[in-house]
Formats: sequence, structure tokens, C-alpha cells
Amino acid sequence: QLQLVESGGGLVQPGGSLRLSCAASGFTLDHYSIGWFRQAPGKEREGVSCISSNGGRTNYADSVKGRFTISRDNGKNTAYLQMNNLKPEDTAIYYCATRPSCATLVARLFASWGQGTQVTVSS
Repeated sequence: QLQLVESGGGLVQPGGSLRLSCAASGFTLDHYSIGWFRQAPGKEREGVSCISSNGGRTNYADSVKGRFTISRDNGKNTAYLQMNNLKPEDTAIYYCATRPSCATLVARLFASWGQGTQVTVSS
């Protein structure tokens, strides 16, 4: 069964940092781009960032540019999202998912969704 598992969420104060992980089970991530998404209560799921299969291409939502960094380690079958200078508006459940390329961050075009990890930014 193809599955992604997110981890690393938690409660952090504004200005703090978290590093999320996205680990694959049942398949290898080498051939897939990985996208990170988030969904806040009452809001639609939005694309945050994407990284190509070899890590050579990344893109970010304007709201996180300069604060978040996406990366991957294909040897560990894991992708990461380093989140710095967190703001209360970053509070959401964060998910990762796969697709063939990073040409889009439209959630419905991604597959193999994990269960998500909660990120709460609050003082």
C-alpha cells in the first residue's frame, strides 16, 4: 500500500521553527515530485511548496517564500519542510503528497496523501 506519513508538527511560538518530515512507505519517492500542503479550519487546502524528483526544482507559495525551505533525501525516502519565522497564520494541518512534476500546486492533482501533522503557532 502506497502511503506517506508526515511528522514533526507541534506547538511553537511566533518566530519559532519546525521541521516537518514526509516519509514514504510501500514505494520509493525517487520518481515523484513531492508537494506540501496545509489546511486551516474552515479553509480550503492550499499548496505550500513542491520539490522535483531529483531536488533540482522547487517552488513556494508567496505566503511562505523566504521562510520555508523544502528539501528531500531520496536515500532516506523522505522529504522535509523547514519552517522558520513561523506566524500564527501558518497554523494548519500540513500534508504531503506526490505527483509526476511540480508544474502545479493544485491539491486535487496530487496523490498518496498522508494523514497530516498539526502545526500550531501561538504565544
